[in-house]
Amino acid sequence: RINIISWCVYDLAFKPDGSQLIIAAGLRVLVYDATDGALIQPLKGHKDIVYCVAYAKDGKRFASGSADKSIIIWTSKLEGILKYTHNDSIQCVAYNPVTHQLASCSSSDFGLWSPEQKSVNKHKVSSKITCCGWTNDGQYLALGMMNGVVSIRNKNGEEKVKIERPGGSSSPIWSIAWNPSKDEHNDILAVADWGQKLSFYQLSGKQIGKDSSLTYDPCCVSYFPKGEYIVMGGSDKQASLYTKDGVRLGAIGEQNSWVWSCRVKPDSNFVVLGCQDGTIACYQLILNTVHGLYKDRYAYRDNMTDVIVQHLITEQKVRIRCRDLVKKIAIYRNRLAIQLPQKIHIYELYSDDSSDMHYRIKERISRKFECNLLVVCSQHIILCQEKRLQCLSFNSVREKEWLMESLIRYIKVIGGPPGREGLLVGLKSGAILKIFVDNPFPITLLKLSTSVRCLDMSASRNKLAVVDEHNTLLVYDINSKELLFQEPNANSVAWNTQCEDMLCFSGNGYLNIKASNFPVHQQKMQGFMVGYNGSKIFCLHVFSMSAVEVPQSAPMYQYLERKMFKEAYQIACLGVTDSDWRDLATEALEGLDFDTAKKERKKRGENVNELFLADVYAYQGKFHEAAKLYKRTGHEARALSMYTDLCMFDYAKDFVGATDPKSSKILMTKQADWARSSKEPRAAAEMYLSAGEHLKAIDIIGENGWVDMLIDIARKLDKAEREPLSKCAHYLKELKHHGYASETYSKMGDLKALVQLHVETRHWEEAFALVEKYPQFRNDIFVPYAQWLAENDRFEEAQKAFHKAGRQNEAVKVLEQLTHNAVVENRFNDAGYYYWMLSMQCLDIARESEEQRDEMLRKFERFQHLAELYHVYRSIQRYTDEPFSSHMPETLFNICRFLLNNLTKDIPSGISKVNTWYALAKQSRRLGAYKLARYSYEKLQELHVPSRFHESIELGSLTIRSKPFHDSEGMMCYRCSTNNPLLNNQGSVCINCRQPFIYSASSYEVLPLVQFYLEEDIGDEEALSLIDLEVPDVNRKEFSGKKLSE
Repeated sequence: RINIISWCVYDLAFKPDGSQLIIAAGLRVLVYDATDGALIQPLKGHKDIVYCVAYAKDGKRFASGSADKSIIIWTSKLEGILKYTHNDSIQCVAYNPVTHQLASCSSSDFGLWSPEQKSVNKHKVSSKITCCGWTNDGQYLALGMMNGVVSIRNKNGEEKVKIERPGGSSSPIWSIAWNPSKDEHNDILAVADWGQKLSFYQLSGKQIGKDSSLTYDPCCVSYFPKGEYIVMGGSDKQASLYTKDGVRLGAIGEQNSWVWSCRVKPDSNFVVLGCQDGTIACYQLILNTVHGLYKDRYAYRDNMTDVIVQHLITEQKVRIRCRDLVKKIAIYRNRLAIQLPQKIHIYELYSDDSSDMHYRIKERISRKFECNLLVVCSQHIILCQEKRLQCLSFNSVREKEWLMESLIRYIKVIGGPPGREGLLVGLKSGAILKIFVDNPFPITLLKLSTSVRCLDMSASRNKLAVVDEHNTLLVYDINSKELLFQEPNANSVAWNTQCEDMLCFSGNGYLNIKASNFPVHQQKMQGFMVGYNGSKIFCLHVFSMSAVEVPQSAPMYQYLERKMFKEAYQIACLGVTDSDWRDLATEALEGLDFDTAKKERKKRGENVNELFLADVYAYQGKFHEAAKLYKRTGHEARALSMYTDLCMFDYAKDFVGATDPKSSKILMTKQADWARSSKEPRAAAEMYLSAGEHLKAIDIIGENGWVDMLIDIARKLDKAEREPLSKCAHYLKELKHHGYASETYSKMGDLKALVQLHVETRHWEEAFALVEKYPQFRNDIFVPYAQWLAENDRFEEAQKAFHKAGRQNEAVKVLEQLTHNAVVENRFNDAGYYYWMLSMQCLDIARESEEQRDEMLRKFERFQHLAELYHVYRSIQRYTDEPFSSHMPETLFNICRFLLNNLTKDIPSGISKVNTWYALAKQSRRLGAYKLARYSYEKLQELHVPSRFHESIELGSLTIRSKPFHDSEGMMCYRCSTNNPLLNNQGSVCINCRQPFIYSASSYEVLPLVQFYLEEDIGDEEALSLIDLEVPDVNRKEFSGKKLSE
């Protein structure tokens, strides 16, 4: 709570991320930290009272409007960036949530401003505007006016809908708000006027429902972020919470003066109020879960005014609309009780059908009750208020009352005849009581030393489970009062309604199931466990209830380990898997509990007694009698399985005879399985072959490395039997007999596998011979071949192989890596060669791919240029690093000039400007270009020079000053005859006509060549023929003409 002395808080707004609160108070705009209420900064700029503030949806700016007729736009950094005015005091402002257009409203007009506009578009209105708001899509602006009219305008300010309230000017519209919910199909406008009415309208102007009457003049209305609730404040000096339909739920906080503004913090349940006396109050709304559970029916409150009854098994739901605040819910059998502020409604099911979800009103008790807990029975409701329990009939007649020794912490209906139900009650003092609604005297069951938190009684009413305030689960025998066991970390407990000895409890994120005195079985689960019915556990997590299917396998096996077959059968009936049922039957037969085994058979639908007797004979060791019964009941397969499981193959052969080849094959296979498990692999393989089980035989032969048998099988098998042949080839390849593997693949016609074999064995010649016949396998061979070459440091061959495989990108990558390595190792001649190869690769790709054509051509030119630079730099590097050079001084001089003229932009890696300038300085001096030599030495002074050059450069810099400051000759352009300097900052072009110089590839002198372009009507062949013509001698023709005339 913050007090701003003497200034009324007319408006407030949250930054969209909820971090800041902007308040209009007095002459200033106050900015607060929304987390702790600390004042960040008061903003000055207005000269009169600030009436309104609004934040843009993107959080980049906010606006304030004042009685001084001005609007100020502020940035999120709290800096004022713009100010504009109206002709009257500003009443309200609102930002468009989509376009961030600002609507500012005064007493006589409203304006629309956006950052991209230079001026504000203003529109006159017939009455004073008091409030405004944009629709969620930003298409329409609603204006509330003093004359009781709501005007809905489009983004251009044109009126589209006009809503006239019945009260007219006597009911001025004081606050409006659009529902921000994205689930609503229509835009819904909440309108609060000083006729003390709250109304709702669609965008079309059609009213939704009837007006809701208020008992005060509303000054502000604000929706929760998801649109489920409304907060309103006004002359009653408090803020009230309403549903989205206008049903009042209660007061949020009482104040000492009128509440002029209210806002809900974005994405939270915090509400901030601004009052006339300068108070700013912040409240957190916590809505408790109101619910009730009985077996598989769960009733809970929704939207504060509705009750949803959910069938946890069938997932059916039914909604009951109460149109008032639901305070308590109780459910029992076919009864449902709902407590509202001024009454209690009793509902009943239409029928006794367990899946029926249709409720109808049975009784209405029109009285206000104050209670902490509500319980409903068949003919009564039970009200719990601190220490007092009251039993009322559905006619509101109080029939019984019980006064306890301490506060009641837990109450539950545990069943009983209608009108005589029993209640289980837990007190804060630790006492646990049983109360019958027709008996005035409670029965004390137990007295604990700690407070009771949760209770439940077993189905037979013989055991009691209690969770105390220390989160300890205690289980007692009710008759003897003996503590049977206890478990830590429990927050709720429930007995299984279908099994006496099973309970479950939750705590610390785990679900715990305990059967009898066996150890607890745990599994992870979030929430509170509130019910346990058969194999389903009902879990409440936050606000949702769910039925979790939990297989009862773990407790069943716990009983089986102790040979408690009857109890294990009861657990299995709750829900286990088919394999668990079979294990139960097997264990029961082995334990000679034939009754349980027979029940399991019947459960599976087996009702033949002779078949059951055959199983019993088999477990008793009377195998021949069992076989006869199996045969009589038509289950010969069971007899065969029995003999083979016992390795009694001779008896099995006699039982099968020679008439059934299928059974003989099965028998042979099982005998082979036995031989395999008995460590006789060769015999097992031969038996599998005899039974036609080639795959199993091949596995055994391959695992033991019997190559001769593999080859024999592969040659005998038909080529259509691909799977056995493939396995033979696989094992032959593993055993390094590649020739036989190749023969097998060829027999199958599996060319792809044959190619893979040659590649894996590095038999490249065979692979290349294969690819000549079948070009479709080019990639499958050349790609791994290239990778193999690269792994063996044969990179150039690898690059060519990638190129053959059509893997241009890989080929380029190999070349790029080779080039990089050559540069790093100062092998500049190789680097130039590799760049030339790269350029050729790019040219090939450009020819093949139209999409990459432009990019590849650019790369081609770049790589050609780099190839030339590295090629010429090799000569300079040899000159500076080696004692002798094979080049003439003129050639080195030209090379240095060529290189420096082409290094005007980026310098390629490895090329040293120091070496280049040093070589140029030495050769310039030798050839008489003293001006260029002096310039070169000056450039060297600007660079980081290796120590080995220091003495030579210093000496050269001094001695060159004794020479004349000019060059012996320049460089003439053969196009415009301009004399060019020996070095040109503009690159290797003429300084006058920009004609590129063409250099000799050997001496790097500028050649007398001029680049020209053909006219459009001259083709390439015609141009070549014209070039080949001799130049006509004009002077000779003129001379001969003169002689003839003489």
